Formats: sequence, C-alpha cells, structure tokens
Amino acid sequence: MNALGVIEGPQDAAALWSTIDWTRINRHVSRLQARIVKAIKAGQWHRVRSLQRLLVNSFAAKLLAVKRVCSNRGKRTAGVDGVVLDTPEARWRQAQRLNAKDYVPQPLRRSYVPKKNGKRRPLGIPTQADRAEQALELLALDPVAEHLADTCSHGFRKERSTQDAMAGCFLSLCRRHSAEWILEGDIRGCFDELPHDWLLDHVPTHKGKLRAWLKVGFMERGVFHPITGGTPQGGIISPTAANRALDGLVSCHSLKVG
Repeated sequence: MNALGVIEGPQDAAALWSTIDWTRINRHVSRLQARIVKAIKAGQWHRVRSLQRLLVNSFAAKLLAVKRVCSNRGKRTAGVDGVVLDTPEARWRQAQRLNAKDYVPQPLRRSYVPKKNGKRRPLGIPTQADRAEQALELLALDPVAEHLADTCSHGFRKERSTQDAMAGCFLSLCRRHSAEWILEGDIRGCFDELPHDWLLDHVPTHKGKLRAWLKVGFMERGVFHPITGGTPQGGIISPTAANRALDGLVSCHSLKVG
C-alpha cells in the first residue's frame, strides 16, 4: 500500500478500486489545491502552473476525477462511443489512462432537453472518458477560478447556493440608500456564444486540451458538425469556463436608477 492508501502490485483491477481510501485521496488533492491558492496569493504564477501540472499527474487526482464521473447524475449517460464506466475494473483502467500525452477527445453526442417556453436546449455530451479528463483538469483549475471569481457570483460555484444569492440580494437592498430598482437580464445562448479565443487566453488550464474540447465538434444522426464558438453544455469544465467569461459582469455596488 502506498502513501495514498492504494494497494500496489499485481492485483485485480476491480479489487484495487474497492481498496481505495477515499478520505486519504481527498486529503491529498485538497492539500495540492491549497498550495495552488497559496501560490496565487503570493503572486507566484510560475509556481501555480507547476503545481497544476503536479496535481493532474497525481494518481489521487485521476482516481477522484473518475469517481466524479461515476457518481454524478450523468453516470449512466454515454457519449458517442456508448461506453459507460459502470464497473470497478473499467473505472480503475480509465484512471490509469488519464492525462496521456496522445490524448485526443472524441466528438460530442448532440442531445436536446425541453425548455419551459417550448423550445429545446442543445446539449453536447462528451464521452465518459472525456468527462473524466475534464474533471481532472478542473481539479487544478478550480483553486485558481475560485480565488479570482467575482464575489457576487453564485451559479456553478462550490459551497454556494440559492440561499447565499438571496442573502447577497438582501444585504444589497436593505440599506436606506440602496437601489430602488432590480434589473433582471438573460444572456441568450450564453454557452453557445462564448468566443474560443477569449477562453483560450483567460481560462488558466491546459491550453491544448481546452482547445481540443472547444473545437471537437458534435455528432447528430450520424453526421459530424464542427464547432466555431461556445463551450458545450454537458461538459464538466464548461460552467467554470463560462463563469470566467462572466466575472465582473455583476457589480457588488448598488445602483440607484431614476
């Protein structure tokens, strides 16, 4: 057994997955993420990038990334390859394959979900292997994105909820000289309109992988369609990338209109 609590040696893959000490795995990844935040606060961006590379090469992070894909609501949803990581052996093998130098993502599977207004929202569903790869990179991106995020942003944020957003609204509106008007807005096709060049310049993650995920294209009824803009709804890393684009749009300062 190594320092992460993972049994080493010629063991059966299914048995190896069942012996993982997830508490130790989470602790190891959290420590690396804390070191990334510490480097950000010190302005040591070269060290931030080094620690990010260290994290994505960590087998603990790879195991945690696969676990996320196999534990969320889409754990039974396959991509274009039809593969679902539904056995301990498949999960262990996938963790071993993550962050390979020759990694190339597969096209997305186009799906649609109905909206309240009768329209349909397009989803781009990556394969589970690609979702695991995104989850791995997200473990290294999250500490940076969370530290730099807008303090008034609550959507798709860790440890933040609707109640936190409601509390923020109350604190902004309860003062004597608070704003008299609340303006509600909706960005049409937000995920679909994000420019690739901006995301590649401002999302601090592996540029090669991010470029591949953004431009991978999708399959619909057996026909391949290229993608020229936006980040696919259905990708694990997409909400964080969108938040990076939207940071600064919301101001914490009250505006008095009239």
